Amino acid sequence: MTLSADESAARRGRPRRADVDRTVIETVLRLLTEGSSFAELSIEGIAREAGIGKTTVYRRWPSKDALLLDVLQSVEEPLPEPAGRSLREDLVGAIEATRLRNLAKYESALMRNMLTQVHSSPELWQHYQHTFVLPRRQVLGRILKRGITAGEIRSELGEDLELLIDMVVGPVLYRATLHPDALLVDRLAEKVVDTFLDGVRPRPQSGSATESA
Repeated sequence: MTLSADESAARRGRPRRADVDRTVIETVLRLLTEGSSFAELSIEGIAREAGIGKTTVYRRWPSKDALLLDVLQSVEEPLPEPAGRSLREDLVGAIEATRLRNLAKYESALMRNMLTQVHSSPELWQHYQHTFVLPRRQVLGRILKRGITAGEIRSELGEDLELLIDMVVGPVLYRATLHPDALLVDRLAEKVVDTFLDGVRPRPQSGSATESA
């Protein structure tokens, strides 16, 4: 019996097609942006929306969690490595990158959906934290450590670096995930960073020459 070209390819093991992957991932992003929660989605429903057979989807992603990780990977970008010219410039650059990323509707939808995975899928949440969140926090940590070393941040504050990271990036993430109606306006990064720096700068020593005069 003579096999067609498609049947022969199937027998040999058809290579994974990037266009199919992209179609499925874009379908998930569209559904989430339109208001669906990840919990509501199913592989069968995603395949139907994408116009692809469900076996094709299952062949690529054995579970919905595996698919979500690839969806996240498709849109997540690491924070740019800071130039190191000044503490303020580096912090503004990092927070501005976070602001711009969260302006995309799909990004905010993904973030809000990931928050629901804390309890429903702790393994997925841990993987997300390790793969996507931790590298960004490490960039901010390096920026803040340089600020402490340079004397631009009070040295005792370095004892809780994680708190400093939360303080500088928290306002943008809060607005994007828990307060989506709040505007991520232009110059928000500058406002957040300047307010943060006002609070962490070294304080004048009592009994200084200026006070004595």
